[in-house]
Amino acid sequence: MVDKKVVKALARVVGRRNVLTLPADLLLYSYDSSTARGQPGAVVLPVSTEEVSGVVKVCARHRIPFVARGAGTNLSGGSAPIRGGVVIALARMNRVLEIDAENQRAVVEPGVVNLDLQNVLAPHGLQFCPDPASQKVSTIGGNVAENAGGPHCLKYGVTANHVLGLTVVLPSGEVRRFGSKVEGTPGYDLVGLFVGSEGTLGIATEMVLRLRPLPESAQIVVAFFDSLEAAGEAVSRIIAERMVPAALEIMDRATIEAVEASFPSGLPTDVEAVLLIELDGLKEALDRQAERCAAICRELKARSVEIGQTAEERERLWSARRSAFGATARISPAMLVSDATVPRTRLPEVLRQIQEVERKSGLRIAKIFHAGDGNLHSNIMFDRNDPQGLHRAESAAAEIFRIAADVGGTITGEHGVGSEKPGFMRLIYSSEDIEAQRKVREVFDPQGLANPGKVLPERETASAKAEGAAE
Repeated sequence: MVDKKVVKALARVVGRRNVLTLPADLLLYSYDSSTARGQPGAVVLPVSTEEVSGVVKVCARHRIPFVARGAGTNLSGGSAPIRGGVVIALARMNRVLEIDAENQRAVVEPGVVNLDLQNVLAPHGLQFCPDPASQKVSTIGGNVAENAGGPHCLKYGVTANHVLGLTVVLPSGEVRRFGSKVEGTPGYDLVGLFVGSEGTLGIATEMVLRLRPLPESAQIVVAFFDSLEAAGEAVSRIIAERMVPAALEIMDRATIEAVEASFPSGLPTDVEAVLLIELDGLKEALDRQAERCAAICRELKARSVEIGQTAEERERLWSARRSAFGATARISPAMLVSDATVPRTRLPEVLRQIQEVERKSGLRIAKIFHAGDGNLHSNIMFDRNDPQGLHRAESAAAEIFRIAADVGGTITGEHGVGSEKPGFMRLIYSSEDIEAQRKVREVFDPQGLANPGKVLPERETASAKAEGAAE
């Protein structure tokens, strides 16, 4: 619990009924979709930039850490209050403030759900391209904080490519505006710095988004493989022929079985992998590309290949893909998600190594890939009743991160570093690189109150540095 005088100060900003302190309420905000847990002292429900600013000023005055939270779908512990303090829940800030169809811009608050925004934009013939698999529940604020991607980021890019401006409450409580509605705003790219900062530089309360027209047409190719490596090789071959599909997605056998048990979609459960290829653009060009993608899959011994053109067929297959994460709960309610990213050309060998990790660990790993950009989601299942279950899962994840780093990849593609991965930042950054990032963070947050314990590892002690040098 935070001090009563702090609760009173927060209540003066948002009203007493919008400050939650009952144990049951605090429990609901103590975790997200990762394995991270923490006990907040209070939860605050603001409805405006001014209220967020007032809440943050109270936290700054009393040196209380704070964590911004949207829908709680984060998979790396980014929205879990691991250091306690105040959770600032932004779900009530859910207004689409403006749609400028002529200039292809939208201004939204952080609590707007991604799919709700897509549905509002569709009658205008527009879309916000980032589409995480959790888009039915994940919020734009969370997408911005984590620089979320999604199946279509191969062609259209991640969230950072579609945010032009931000209204930000800094950790001092000051309100600042970065960027604008136009391209090429002069000065330092503070929008680019802020997107993906995981709430450690402040809280975005309004976002200016770049929109794009909906594609004229779309076509989907589905290939079924008896080898996971062959599906990965097909992805490399398709890209090597200079085709850029809207999406290239792979689901392995464990994932297919889970999906079919929960949301039957007609996928065969005796194959090792399904490759979902979506092409979009001008209708005249799609048939030729679809046939070439199908031919590549057949050359790599796909068991069968189907080309679907109707909206119903596409929706059926995408529903299966988007339900994959939730469906794996049928297999194991406890799961650790690794979303390492590797160069596309290294996919086949990395897939072989992940399968070896699965064999050695004795844990089942359901694998789902945004394969077009090398983003591998390894869902490591474990038993919470086993005292060593989480430790074994964490060890398997660590091995996957090392594999990714060794081939020139990285430890996350879209889920963020959060509280689960800071230690692995040293696999891809030197101590000097990490210290430079820490100095940037301290410029924005000198008191260290904004989402502490996330993204960057703790500073190395002199003894740890000496041990590292000795090795």
